[in-house]
Amino acid sequence: MKHIEERTGRHCLSLPSNRLGLYLALRHWCLPGQRLLMSPISADEILFLVLAAGLRPVIAPLSPRNGNIDVSRVDLDTVDAVLTTNLYGLPDDAPAFAGKILIEDVAHAMESDLDGRPLGTFGHASVFSLSKHPGAGSGGVLAVEHESDLRALTRARDDLLTRGSLRADLWSVATSMARQAALRLDLVRPALRLMRSLGMQEEREGYRIALRAGELELALKQVPSLPPFDPWVRADLHDYRAHRGALVRWYQRRRVARVPRDRARRVAGVRRLAELPTVAPAVLDDLSRPLFRVPLLVRDRDAAIEELERHGVSTGYLYDPAYDDYAPAFTEHSPDPAPARWWARHVLPVDPMCTARSLPVLRRLEPPTSGPITDPLPGPRG
Repeated sequence: MKHIEERTGRHCLSLPSNRLGLYLALRHWCLPGQRLLMSPISADEILFLVLAAGLRPVIAPLSPRNGNIDVSRVDLDTVDAVLTTNLYGLPDDAPAFAGKILIEDVAHAMESDLDGRPLGTFGHASVFSLSKHPGAGSGGVLAVEHESDLRALTRARDDLLTRGSLRADLWSVATSMARQAALRLDLVRPALRLMRSLGMQEEREGYRIALRAGELELALKQVPSLPPFDPWVRADLHDYRAHRGALVRWYQRRRVARVPRDRARRVAGVRRLAELPTVAPAVLDDLSRPLFRVPLLVRDRDAAIEELERHGVSTGYLYDPAYDDYAPAFTEHSPDPAPARWWARHVLPVDPMCTARSLPVLRRLEPPTSGPITDPLPGPRG
């Protein structure tokens, strides 16, 4: 995509999803058995992609300021690689991971900078999502520094692609356009009811998809291989590695072209939400960032979600519980899981493009009665 190429100055590979790009990057730069440091708070499928690549997920302590990796409490000498999250567009401390294999997940952070440098330009590879800021419904972009890596990753992508269809492409574009229309016309509540009645949302246990540990153990016997993990990775996007035709590519280009034009409106929403006493502290570090979502930390998060839906605002992008509690048998636990548990229980991500509709509810919300309890960690940072 031209916008991402110009922003990062890197070679870009178009993909049917951000998910496929993350797997390709992990397989290209990491070896099976290596230890990958990652945040305890991220999407379900990210954990399964790491497992599919044959890597050992090492869960990092979380910073309650921003929901990302707390680098000050990590011994980097004990890991081989790092996967950043840049949660809701708030940047991980990418420069602190210099010397490690660094893969940047910038799905939430297409427009975020760190000290004036765009996210997606720090690591060996960065993976963008076209379904987040652009709202294209699907699509991803893998950005790399060297053309030789691009050629190898193109071959690897083609090996994993499944056959697409015009019918699937039409459905993808139509559903994305319907979501955009529902937002404009204040039809979010009926749209959500329709999606649930048609089974368009994956069944979940709370906010996470079912782990199915026994089946997952069988898939792990085939690593490194992605297809055995399809039942987990494809959640809410079953065509995540299907070839996309000209119609979808045209629609994606059209949606990405809107991102710079929407920047001022998004920043204005961030600044209004930043005035709330419940806003996460790191949001105040730089109010010029056009965040994908503004994280608030509130006392009764689930009740707030229900109230927002009654006002036509859908929340989404909740990663609760943290990986330590979601998949304890498949991860190396964080030395201090308490901050991640606290964050997962209290965070309320709010779309800054829907500020006017959400503020009547948000102004009534109160911060949690207590902050996270953090245990001292032994040993120096590597």
